[in-house]
Amino acid sequence: MTDVGSDDARVVELTAKLRELRGRQDAIAEVLQDLARSRMRLQPILDRIANAATLLCRSDYSLIHLTEGERLYVQAMVGVPPAVMEYERLHPPEFGVQTVAGRVALTKRPAHIPDVAADPDYDYPGIKMAEVRSLLGLPVLIEDELVGVVQVGRREVRPFDPEEIELMATFANQCAIAIGNAKLFETVERQRLQLARFVSPEIGALLSSENSSRLLAGHRAYITVAYFDLRGFTAFAETAEPEELIEVVRQYHEAVGGLVVAHRGTLEHFAGDGLMVFFNDPAPLPDHEFHAAKLALGVRERVGELSAAWRKRGHELGLGAGIAAGHATLGQIGFEGRYDYGVLGTVTNLAARLSDAAATGQILLNQRAYAALEDRVHAQRAAELEMKGFSHRVQAYELVRLIEP
Repeated sequence: MTDVGSDDARVVELTAKLRELRGRQDAIAEVLQDLARSRMRLQPILDRIANAATLLCRSDYSLIHLTEGERLYVQAMVGVPPAVMEYERLHPPEFGVQTVAGRVALTKRPAHIPDVAADPDYDYPGIKMAEVRSLLGLPVLIEDELVGVVQVGRREVRPFDPEEIELMATFANQCAIAIGNAKLFETVERQRLQLARFVSPEIGALLSSENSSRLLAGHRAYITVAYFDLRGFTAFAETAEPEELIEVVRQYHEAVGGLVVAHRGTLEHFAGDGLMVFFNDPAPLPDHEFHAAKLALGVRERVGELSAAWRKRGHELGLGAGIAAGHATLGQIGFEGRYDYGVLGTVTNLAARLSDAAATGQILLNQRAYAALEDRVHAQRAAELEMKGFSHRVQAYELVRLIEP
């Protein structure tokens, strides 16, 4: 005869267990959705995974190892005593049966040790120091490549049941996506920083943006171009020792380069004493004419300070600058193996010609740049200039200083 009371108790027990598993699944889904939406770096994601793993399995501790060669290096942990943390960092587990993480690494499958004290192959003092008895390790795989191991443990002998193992295996699989995305994000950021050493930050950002193909293909934009060169540089280069020439150019480039970044300009090129900077591309920049004017005034001040030091060494060098606003075509130029992001148009020639015509300490503007700046700068009408490549005379304006608000 069936015991109705025991059947009812069994139903209640199974219902409670099912409710608990559903709660854990919901918690997993919530954590993974949060990680998928975030653009977090790798370490914060690993910390979140370690916390979630501890809670989901009712565990006392968790460790996240990432693979490097034939060893597993701990990257995140929860509930681990400081002595064990130090031991883990000094003695990273190897692939092998002596540790639960090593077993996972060997097989790329979950590894469960119900009781480390009863396991003849387990031999890792780091975990024994934590007085852990039941262990579970799960592989973190990206396209069948082991990138890490999620490990949880309990200090009492309380083996993980099959439902928990299956649940944590699913969790580890999904965590692999978050870890892979974080690694990719950090790789892109690292490449962006490396690019910034060789190209303008704006160009580095463009190359990794969604709009890169369209912008690199060529487009028309209204920009402001600032051109700078040093008066007296040709004569100086003919007589200076090579080491002295390089030192002066280095000082000049360092002074101007920092100002270009600060004023959100894009450095198109530098050749000896000539530097060309443009604004409002590839990233839109409101009031780009004003940014160019502030840059030119800042460069004039800084080069003036350098000129005083150069003069003491017998070198008469000063700055001439030209600023022109107008339309240009921008995009990728060059050939396979050596590309640049370049500017083509009369506005670039005009800025260079204005710079050539400027006396030492002068900053000359074209009509369009002056019209955009008229109410915010002190500027005065200069000569009408005949310039090579232009069929008509160009009215130039001399930028003196900003009007203080």
